[in-house]
Amino acid sequence: MADKVMKVGVKREKGYLYYIDKQGDVSCAKMARGAKKGGNPKKVAKCGIKRKEGYLYFLDKKGDVSCAKMKRGGKKAKKSKKR
Repeated sequence: MADKVMKVGVKREKGYLYYIDKQGDVSCAKMARGAKKGGNPKKVAKCGIKRKEGYLYFLDKKGDVSCAKMKRGGKKAKKSKKR
């Protein structure tokens, strides 16, 4: 379950990727489509979020910043037998 970190209310445009950058702010970049290149990120909202280790930060459906604990797991490796 995700927890809301900060209410921002970002209105999304089609064709853009929205993410939380290294400074903890909301940024967006044009998505690459076919031969058209993407890139040129720009800041949408200043938040200054301090990240906690083991959590994923994202922009939810309402345009607010949320975080969820990352699932870490998988199969355990078998121990090799000693001779």
